[in-house]
Amino acid sequence: MPIQSIMRGLCLPIAVIAALALPLSVVAQGNPLGLNAEEIRLILRHGPWPAPWTRDVSNRVSGKREAIAFGEQLFFEQRLSATGTVSCASCHMPEKNWADGRKLGTAIGEVDRNTPSVLNVRHQRWFGWDGANDTLWSQSVRPMLDAREMGASERHVAQLVRVDAELACRYRKAFAQAPALDDETLMIDLGKALAAFQETLVTGRTPFDDFRDAVMRNDWKAAASFPQNALRGARLFMGKGNCSLCHFGPDFTNGEFHEIGIPIIKKSGGIDWGRYQGIKMLRASRFNLLGAYNDDKAKSSAQSTRFIDLAPQSFEQFKAPSLRNVALSAPYMHNGHLTTLRDVVRHYSVIDVTLLHQAHVYAGDVYAEAVPTDTVLQPLNLSDQEISDVVAFLESLTERKPGFRRRPLPACR
Repeated sequence: MPIQSIMRGLCLPIAVIAALALPLSVVAQGNPLGLNAEEIRLILRHGPWPAPWTRDVSNRVSGKREAIAFGEQLFFEQRLSATGTVSCASCHMPEKNWADGRKLGTAIGEVDRNTPSVLNVRHQRWFGWDGANDTLWSQSVRPMLDAREMGASERHVAQLVRVDAELACRYRKAFAQAPALDDETLMIDLGKALAAFQETLVTGRTPFDDFRDAVMRNDWKAAASFPQNALRGARLFMGKGNCSLCHFGPDFTNGEFHEIGIPIIKKSGGIDWGRYQGIKMLRASRFNLLGAYNDDKAKSSAQSTRFIDLAPQSFEQFKAPSLRNVALSAPYMHNGHLTTLRDVVRHYSVIDVTLLHQAHVYAGDVYAEAVPTDTVLQPLNLSDQEISDVVAFLESLTERKPGFRRRPLPACR
């Protein structure tokens, strides 16, 4: 995708700015959908889409055309793996919403978590279900070194780029220098090229976006084309269900971590401690934003990492994912525990809050009971019709023409 296309959202039309300036009480008057001012406010805060693009200051090749092309080639390059049979695209398949549709991700071996889509990842602050990485480029390095994913080493991936004429050429184009002599430095550069490519992977417009923008323009004729069941679902999602407490904004996520009442026993054995373990890994990583590989020398981008708190409350917490294209993202939750959207909505409708804080947590040298944190979760007790309406709303967050057609890159010269 050209860089120009991902920057279209940078400027709001004058008509949009004017509409946003109107008092909500004025906008809400006389609309045939019966939306009140608070409902309109909640609808409007889930846009506009696409969201503005900003470059990642920690990545010196963010937004650079040559780096995007290099990153795309690396994303589909199986030789980066130890076996020569696995690439990033083996788990993040374009035809499967840039995920894999499996309960648990499988590459060289099976991993402990569900494969999340990489669509819209450029909007995230933390990466992975547990937030163990604070940049897209460090997250892109992780699977190359994981024995169950690509199983490679720093030397393996670095040598491949040095000896392959096409990859070496694309490296020079992207970074304006010959491939680095230090294996780790070169591997990090590959992560930054991969990140530059993934920044271009953005979902398209959805029926909800058209509805939201029509409401913003006070164009009730256009807004009335939004399906009635999806509208009822939106009201439940943003009202009675309070789902937008965690799933808000243009990307329908706060990007943070929560307990959700899903089993945390891993198929491979043991317990998945979620965010707590992720914080420990992030702090220990030499690739985090506090380290030498951050291209933002002032480290202004590292504030969240600098002050992150390793607290027992983060046990069992997992990241709230974006809901864009959620109808294409099954199965759901960090371990693929729920099969359908209806299963997800029903889970929150009948959730047993006593199951949220049952784990024994390891804190220092002693085990103690987990401290309750997500007290906001309460059974919604939705009717079957209400569950169907919320599902209809979630389905309206899926782009009309999903997909990615890869075009052959011209030879590097």
